[in-house]
Amino acid sequence: MSESSRGEKAPSVSGQDEVVDLCRDLIRIDTSNYGDHSGPGERKAAEYVAEKLAEVGLEPKIFESHPGRASTVARIEGADPSKPALLIHGHTDVVPANAQDWTHHPFSGEVADGCVWGRGAVDMKDMDAMTLAVVRDRLRSGRKPPRDIVLAFLADEEAGGTYGARHLVDKHPGLFEGVTEAIGEVGGFSFTVNENLRLYLVETAQKGMHWMRLTVDGTAGHGSMTNDDNAITELCEAVGRLGRHNWPVRVTKTVRSFLDELSDALGTELDPENMDETLAKLGGIAKMIGATLKNSAAPTQLGAGYKVNVIPGQATAHVDGRFLPGYEQEFLADLDRLLGPRVKREDVHADKALETGFDGKLVDAMQSALGAEDPIARAVPYMLSGGTDAKSFDDLGIRCFGFAPLQLPPELDFAGMFHGVDERVPVDGLKFGVRVLDRFIDAS
Repeated sequence: MSESSRGEKAPSVSGQDEVVDLCRDLIRIDTSNYGDHSGPGERKAAEYVAEKLAEVGLEPKIFESHPGRASTVARIEGADPSKPALLIHGHTDVVPANAQDWTHHPFSGEVADGCVWGRGAVDMKDMDAMTLAVVRDRLRSGRKPPRDIVLAFLADEEAGGTYGARHLVDKHPGLFEGVTEAIGEVGGFSFTVNENLRLYLVETAQKGMHWMRLTVDGTAGHGSMTNDDNAITELCEAVGRLGRHNWPVRVTKTVRSFLDELSDALGTELDPENMDETLAKLGGIAKMIGATLKNSAAPTQLGAGYKVNVIPGQATAHVDGRFLPGYEQEFLADLDRLLGPRVKREDVHADKALETGFDGKLVDAMQSALGAEDPIARAVPYMLSGGTDAKSFDDLGIRCFGFAPLQLPPELDFAGMFHGVDERVPVDGLKFGVRVLDRFIDAS
C-alpha cells in the first residue's frame, strides 16, 4: 500500500523538480507547423497544457480556430484583482525538423550532455514548460501572485499567428481584459562578457515583416527559340539584386541602448558603422544583433516552369522581408526600386514593428529576479530580428517584452538553435528559469 493510499501526504514536487519532464513531454508532442494546416496541429499540446493547469485548480479553456489548431488560455486570480493584469504567453507550434539531420530524434525529448534535445527546446517549449512548472508550484503551495495573471499557450506563431494569437485578439479580446503588460519569448537569455558580468538580453523591440510573393509575367514559348521576354530571366535578375543589396545601417533607440550597454560592459566604444569589428565581439549572438541594424529582404523560394523545353509565361519567388521600427516606408521604397517595374509584389503576411522603453516596474522586477539568482547579472534591452505573438497583443494596448530567462554556458550557440538542427536547452538553464520567473512574478 502506498503512502498516499494510507492517507499520508505524498512528497511535494517543486517547479524545478518537474520542469525537465514538462519540457520533454511537450517536445514529444509533434506540433510541426508547415503553414498550410498539413501538420498535426496543436490540439494535443493544448489538451496537455489544459490538463496540467486543471490539476492545480485552474479552469483553462481551449479555443480551436481551425480543426486541430488550438490554443489554451487560463486566468490566475491575484491577491489584488484591482491591479492591472500580467500576460504570460508562449506558443506550442514548432517549425518542421528532418530527423536524419539530428544527433537525437527531434521529437524524442532526449536528455543528453546536460541538455534537453528536440524541436522546440528553445523555440519555445522551454518557456512553456517553465511557465507551467512555476504556476503549478505556486498553486500547489497556495501562493497567489500580486495581480491577476493570464496564461496563453498559443497555436500558429511560426506562421504569423493567424490561427493563434491573432484569432484570440480578434475573436476573444475579453480574455485579456485588464492586461497592461506581457512577457513572452526570445529574451532574458544570458551573454557572458567575463567572469564578473553576464548580460541578460530583454527584448523591447522587434522588426516588422513583409512576407511577399514576387511575380513576373513574360512570353511563353519553345525553349529552342530566342525569347527576350523570359519571365525567369527577369525575375532572377531582380531577386539577385535584392539578395545582394547592402542595406544601410539604421540605429534605432533600442539598438543604441544595447550598444551603449555593451560598450560600457566591454570598456570600449562600439561603432555601428563598423559592424565587422563590433559583431566580432558578440560571439554567438552576432547574427541576431547584426540583423537589427538594417532592413533586410531574404529570397527564400523560387518557382517557374513545368518542362525543360518550354519557356513559362510566369515565374514567382517568395521573400522574407523585415523592417526596423520607423523605417517601413523607406524599406518598401527601396524594395520597389531594387525589383524594378516588371516585378509585381504582393504581401503573403505583413505585420508591424514594435518598440517600447526599457523602464518601469516590470523591468525593475526582471533585474531584481535575475540578480537574486545570478549576482553578476545585468539586464539590457535589445531588438529581436524576427517577430512574435507580441505583435497581436500590442493591438490591445499591451506593453510586451521578451523575457524567457535562461542562464546559458558561453560556448552554446543559442542564436543558432532557433529553427536549427540539434536544438537543445541546458537542464540547469531550465531550472534557473523557473527560479527567476517565480521571483519575477512576486516582484511584478
